[in-house]
Amino acid sequence: MATAVNSEITNMQNQTAYFNHANSSTKTNSTDDSNMFLTLMLQQLQNQDPTQPTDNTEWLAQLAQYSSLEQMAQMNTNLSNCMGYLSNFYNDSAANSEITQTLALVGKEVSIKIPAADSESGKDEYVSGSVSEASFEDGTGKVKVGDKYYSIANIVTVKDKTVSNETTKTTI
Repeated sequence: MATAVNSEITNMQNQTAYFNHANSSTKTNSTDDSNMFLTLMLQQLQNQDPTQPTDNTEWLAQLAQYSSLEQMAQMNTNLSNCMGYLSNFYNDSAANSEITQTLALVGKEVSIKIPAADSESGKDEYVSGSVSEASFEDGTGKVKVGDKYYSIANIVTVKDKTVSNETTKTTI
């Protein structure tokens, strides 16, 4: 009778493999796998040899494996959700950081390097002046110096307007 059970399980596995191959456009998910596991276990229980029933420890081991499989599938789903959340958080915080850095430049004296490819003379040029505005185009911070906007990636130096370059000497 034990060979009949093994034969039945093998037959079911072959049918399942044939069905999955025939319907290759559909993917199996953890629910399908769980249902298959329970179906096989139920078939094994129904078709066991009454004179030599399956040992209780074997059933408990199979149930423990099933429980572990379910917990791992749930943990995998939760970790995927967590990674998605962390990725969104990282992207949002990076964007907020660039916004904050760009806004902090308003009112500061900056020197900006205009690369040769972008300059009218074909050579590297430098522009200095006070930042009067900050804006965000195409996801990039831009500052207005004079009447033009420049990318913050081209800023070479930043100075606070209130700090004087001269040192004063006081005599008491």
